[in-house]
Amino acid sequence: MTRTFKSLFWGSCMALVAGCSIGKSESFTFTTDMPSNFTYEALAQYAPVKGETCTVKKTDVGYNQRWRLRFREKYKPDSKIPIYRTVEGCRLAIYRVELDIYAAYGEDYGDFSSDTAVIVVREQLEEHQKRIFDTAGESTINGQCQWMFRTVGPKRYIRKLLDCKKVDAQGVVTKGRPVGAYTLDQLPGKTVKLNIKLADEERPGWGDTWVKVPNGWKRCLGKGLEDQDAYCFGNYKDFSTFKMPDGRTCTIYPGCTE
Repeated sequence: MTRTFKSLFWGSCMALVAGCSIGKSESFTFTTDMPSNFTYEALAQYAPVKGETCTVKKTDVGYNQRWRLRFREKYKPDSKIPIYRTVEGCRLAIYRVELDIYAAYGEDYGDFSSDTAVIVVREQLEEHQKRIFDTAGESTINGQCQWMFRTVGPKRYIRKLLDCKKVDAQGVVTKGRPVGAYTLDQLPGKTVKLNIKLADEERPGWGDTWVKVPNGWKRCLGKGLEDQDAYCFGNYKDFSTFKMPDGRTCTIYPGCTE
């Protein structure tokens, strides 16, 4: 009886230990809250854990890759990203996630632009460097993206560039791309969210090429339509038409007609 009891006791203990080991997560969830015409690609990058002397090629793992093939399709914003991986017998730990933010502004294949954000992971960080998680196990990286418009070609087609900046704890848009830093022991079982808002107003890609008017922007003529730079150079009376992404010929942006 005693031998049977001991066998059952130790068997139960081993089951509990195994259960705890299995239940411990070695991944975290990356998710987004972005405008409907936005999507992302993620590239998780790994390096040997501290103390390892091995080397491995092709340690990166991609998520939402080849986005262009399904940009208009519904996609799940969640990506479950391993914190640790073993490749060719080498134990790896995540150290960075590169995020490419894509947004479409028209219906043609090339009517898109992109900018970047990043998640940095280290074994140790100063307290003021690392982000915190709420009681639900979620941490948010806030950012704001803004469209910057310009014209290209002799018909002056509108093209847009996406410019994304980080937003601080006070809600102020600051310099630099959206970024969040975490330690390895913070991430297991947690969720990191990239929260991107779109600025209410667009702005010219660079100065002295458009003139602000009460209901939008007018494109300076420059030396003529063949002048691709077409800086105003003090001439704020002569303007040119331009083409919207949908092919309309317009005189004012973004409303097209005055």
